[in-house]
Amino acid sequence: MANIDTQKRDSKVQNTLGNIKEDKNTILELYEDMLLGRNFEDMCAQMYYRGKMFGFVHLYNGQEAVSTGVIKCLKSYDYVCSTYRDHVHALSKGVSANEVMAELFGKETGCSRGRGGSMHIFSAKHNFLGGFAFIGEGIPVATGAAFQSIYRQQVLMDSKELPVTVSFFGDGTTNNGQFYECLNMAVLWKLPIIFVVENNQWAIGMAHHRSTSSPEIYKKGTAFGLPGIAVDGMDVLAVRKVTQEAVARARKGEGPTLIEALTYRFRGHSLADPDELRSKQEKEAWINRDPIKKLRSYILNNNIADEELLNQINTKVKNVIDTSIDFALSSPEPKVEDLYKYIFAD
Repeated sequence: MANIDTQKRDSKVQNTLGNIKEDKNTILELYEDMLLGRNFEDMCAQMYYRGKMFGFVHLYNGQEAVSTGVIKCLKSYDYVCSTYRDHVHALSKGVSANEVMAELFGKETGCSRGRGGSMHIFSAKHNFLGGFAFIGEGIPVATGAAFQSIYRQQVLMDSKELPVTVSFFGDGTTNNGQFYECLNMAVLWKLPIIFVVENNQWAIGMAHHRSTSSPEIYKKGTAFGLPGIAVDGMDVLAVRKVTQEAVARARKGEGPTLIEALTYRFRGHSLADPDELRSKQEKEAWINRDPIKKLRSYILNNNIADEELLNQINTKVKNVIDTSIDFALSSPEPKVEDLYKYIFAD
């Protein structure tokens, strides 16, 4: 069983819900984005068990404050590199629910033309550099994206604002070599990259505190001179605050930041996982900190919006999800004669 006392780290963890004054439209945008992610994943579970999706499908329920809090700080020309738990990252980056759902159904209208599926969501037009089936696989790709950004500015004399790259990965990945190699390169070259560790306490069936000699991941960048910060990953405004600071630092050419977001996945590792390793007590403790319910309460308690407006947002999101299902079901399958299409650039 994982250590529920992770929350004892709160004295070192950024937790700001209620202490930040964002404008009404921003707060409601964050709420809608988190709600879209949650509803999308719930629908994915339904479709998977109905046999509409195949292979492994890893859902994001519970971690929405991280995706929304980070990605909604970025601009369209910034880059995001994801993991195999990539649907919600793509939605936050602007990839449409239609394109993501169609991809999960393996349809030609999917964002990867039905060739990628759940773990390989990709969209060039949104600078979403893909999900990756193997842990740590996306970190070098993100590091490369950050390198080309600074190369364009310093060598090719591109006068545009410096694009920032965000690399998402889990706690289990931080015990792998790619993580440390890329931290070293990012600091060495002052790359505009933000490393975001979504520490959901479990690497498949391995509890985080049992797999590392140093459980506080944000401290692991110290050896490379990398700023590290821990944040409450169930608090979207706290995540947003530390991300804004990291983005500003990166754009000014001051280099990378390591953010450890303490969060929790409400479902098993994948939809094929019976989730028997985690205790009921542990799951309930984290579910009681549901980031969407937390933000909803904040909105109502601070008179940012009323129940009627929040219900309208909920209805809007459900309509988007229903439309994405209709779109995916009615979309064509890839043609057999196109089996080798898209393997090489034209």
